[in-house]
Amino acid sequence: MNQKEISELRRRFRPDKSAVSRIYGCYVNASSREIISYLDESLGVLPQEEAEKYLSLLKKTLSGSLGKNLIDVVFTTHQVADSDEHRLLMALRDSQLKDGEVREAFYRTVIDALDMGEDNYLLLLVHDAYDVPYRGKDGQDQADASDQVFSYILCCICPVKSCKMELGYFPGENEFHSCAAGQVVSAPELGFLFPAFDDRAANLYNALFYSRKADQIHHEFLDAVFRTEPPMSPAEQKEAFQSALTGALEEACSLEVMQAVHGQLLEKIENHKERKEPEPLALSPQEVGSILRDCGVPEEKTAAFQAQCGEAFGGGALNPENLIDSKHFDIRTEQVTISVDPAYSFLVETRIIDGRKYLLVPAGEGVEVNGLAVELEAAVPEEDKPAEETP
Repeated sequence: MNQKEISELRRRFRPDKSAVSRIYGCYVNASSREIISYLDESLGVLPQEEAEKYLSLLKKTLSGSLGKNLIDVVFTTHQVADSDEHRLLMALRDSQLKDGEVREAFYRTVIDALDMGEDNYLLLLVHDAYDVPYRGKDGQDQADASDQVFSYILCCICPVKSCKMELGYFPGENEFHSCAAGQVVSAPELGFLFPAFDDRAANLYNALFYSRKADQIHHEFLDAVFRTEPPMSPAEQKEAFQSALTGALEEACSLEVMQAVHGQLLEKIENHKERKEPEPLALSPQEVGSILRDCGVPEEKTAAFQAQCGEAFGGGALNPENLIDSKHFDIRTEQVTISVDPAYSFLVETRIIDGRKYLLVPAGEGVEVNGLAVELEAAVPEEDKPAEETP
């Protein structure tokens, strides 16, 4: 799926656009793995505020960045043809969630596997049938020329947290007293869409998995529900990329090389955002290898890096947004940390002065120490110092 297709489905969860008629789910005790209560409600009879809250929670399951919060899950041909996990998902979709036994089987699959720590959680399930508008060559939708219906399910899992005691105003007594708001449903921690909406049509070979924390993917959930090879989290991708750089380049992994790699990847990220391309940005290990060659890294070390990247990422494309921190460029020594705007990382230089290694940062106007403006006194070279007068 690309960003346009995700946005198209997100619009389905606006109160004025939604065609979701019923919401199902269960409230789960995380420690005992028992269902406390079930949810089976018609959105049409709920108070408007409550219905909008449910739609808002579901909509958040289609938010975030592709490749970070939103990850493609791919089924094998064998799974689609004959597997319990795919059969269960298809049964949920084809029954439009109306089969109670199928829902219960799904609930148990999730509850028996999912680890949410100490937080109880609310599992929500909805089905939607989207009459996909025909899109002409001019890119405009023609709602009256639809030729297919996209039938899908959306699931989200929301932690339920207890609120702290607060002071509240009691009008009848005209006083303030301690009060508790009870338990509150938080934003979804994870969820998924099945099947995927690829090329604006159902793709039974894919699902779209959502994780609120990009570096904390619930592998136990992925394994239980999809039984596919879990994707690398952004944190794991970054670690694998850095390991390939340091392991292959060895002594050639200099500050200048890292500045060049970081700078060129950042430029590609910014250009991709400016072009507003719906597909996520992707680079091959060979393209990153070209950056290393331009920095003067020897060919054999560049080839070693490409080989290690190919092995770590399974020959797949690299997402630059997962490989670098586009908002920070930090240089650390044992005693000092230098934080630089990534766009100006080139200002930091390395020098050897009197046999000692230094990091140099040019200081212009507006130097501050802990928010206090200071003046820098220029050091006078020894040869330019006036000779001391002999009394």
